[in-house]
Amino acid sequence: MDFTLELDKKQLEKIEQILEEELIELGVQNVILIDLAGNVIVNLDNGKINHDVYSLAALAAGNFGAVSAMANIIGEQEFSLLFHKGETDSIHFSKVSDDLLLITIFSKDVSLGFLRLKVNEANRKIQEML
Repeated sequence: MDFTLELDKKQLEKIEQILEEELIELGVQNVILIDLAGNVIVNLDNGKINHDVYSLAALAAGNFGAVSAMANIIGEQEFSLLFHKGETDSIHFSKVSDDLLLITIFSKDVSLGFLRLKVNEANRKIQEML
């Protein structure tokens, strides 16, 4: 399902506002909302990022799909979030809806617990809009 066709400009602006207020202002470096096919819906960053967002989105969707298949193998319906920790930066994936995935890239300066709380708040607000 292509959400870019279903979301109007006002809804996209509201989603951007939610992600800016809940995550970028928290200190997250980059927030990317994608569909499960890897298409970028919203991309926000702190102005210091130079990632290949489109390749990252495609790989993230594939990674999430692979992990979902692993969940099914062990009897889980899905794993609703993923987290990869690096030396300086980490990536957190969270399923917003059946069709949307939120990717946050953050440094070790941001607490994972606080990030998860703010991601949950952002997800709830986006879900209410949909």
